[in-house]
Formats: sequence, C-alpha cells, structure tokens
Amino acid sequence: MYAAASDLTYLTGWMAMYERDHRTAQDYYTRALELAGHADDHVTYCRTLRGMSLQAANLGYGPRALQLADSAAEAAPKAGPRLRAFLTGQQAHAASMVGDHRRARRLLTETETSLMKADSRRESIGGYDQSAYAFHVSHVLYEGKDLPGSIGALQQALKAQPKNERQGRVHFNAVLAQRQLQHGHLDAACESWGRFLDDYEHISSARGDEHFETMQRRLNPHGHSRSVKALSPRIAEVATLKG
Repeated sequence: MYAAASDLTYLTGWMAMYERDHRTAQDYYTRALELAGHADDHVTYCRTLRGMSLQAANLGYGPRALQLADSAAEAAPKAGPRLRAFLTGQQAHAASMVGDHRRARRLLTETETSLMKADSRRESIGGYDQSAYAFHVSHVLYEGKDLPGSIGALQQALKAQPKNERQGRVHFNAVLAQRQLQHGHLDAACESWGRFLDDYEHISSARGDEHFETMQRRLNPHGHSRSVKALSPRIAEVATLKG
C-alpha cells in the first residue's frame, strides 16, 4: 500500500511540475520520498529524486539538479538498463549545466549503452527511449555551446518520438524553434513553431502556454518578415481558441 501511494504521489508531483506549480510539485515529491522510504521502494525513490532534479534543471539550478540526479543514481544500484538510462541521462544534462562537459559526455555514453540493453517495453512514467536520449544529447550540446549540434539532436528526438506523444512534441518543437531562431534561422523556426501550434491547440498545458507566450515574444521583433507574416494568422487563430 505504501508503494502504491508513493508511486501515485510521485506521479501527482510530476504533473504539478509540468503545470508549472513548482511549490505543489515539491510538496508531493517530498511526500513521495517519505512513502517510498516506508515501502522500501527503491525504484520510486530514485525516480522521485530524478524528478526533483529535472525540476531544478528546468528552474535553472544546475548544482542542485546535479546533486539530486547523482543521489537518484546512487539510490538505484541494481536498476535495470532502461531505468539506468533514465537516471544517467538526467545526470548528463545536469553535469553539463555546471560546466562538467567531460563527465556529461561520459554519462551520455553510459546512457546510450544502457538503452541498447533495454527491452522493448516502455513505461508511461519513468520510461526512457531513443527520443528522450536524443533530447538529453541536445541539452548537453546546447550547454556546451554547440548550437547546431543541439538543433540536430532535437530534430532526431522528434523523428524518434512516438506519434501519440503530443505533449512531448509540443515541448520539443517549441525548444527547437527557439534554438533555430537563436541560430539565426528564422524561416526554420517558424516552421517548427507551426508544428508546435498544430499540437498545442489540442492540449491544455501550462508548459504549452508558456511556450506560446515565448513564441509571441520572440517573433515580435520580426513582424515584417515574410515567414512571420505567414504564421501570424495561425497564431491569432490559436490565441482565440485558447482565449
């Protein structure tokens, strides 16, 4: 019973994090750790620490993200290959955030090796696949100032993503568009934001809302561009739908 409660509490914290309710997410994550400890549930315990690391990374706290990611990996010494990849991928991302790029690359190699050993099953929560791995590669390359490489890895992540992963596509395409714009590729960014809009209009997500606002803000200085003018009616249509 404790194990089931800890897993449900972890899931609730995960959902709160993705809705940008970070205080609530922290509360649920902390409670999930306590319940997992009572249940001697090492899997949920390390997943929860990993979720807390991801939350810290999303908020820009690199050292804290790495501390939590390392703790998650240490809490699961007998983890299966897919869970191991799930943990080391986050470690790689966090290590790159603090500038330890050598360790980040080594952890990516470990992640890829573990993923190759994993079976074909993919859990809905706490799972890990080639798309998630490519997304972590993109993070590490971006932190290492390799913007073109990061864009390429994001494109690979999207290609490998299952068709039913609409929430994931919303996030991946939005991040891809931002990095393409940062690289000076406005037309490509607009294409990615167009794909973002195609999925975003069908979901309700605080993270998606934040990406939509970022898109509007980033495109505002380029309002006279042909590609932005072509995308503007679609942006207005989705804004009206969401309003």
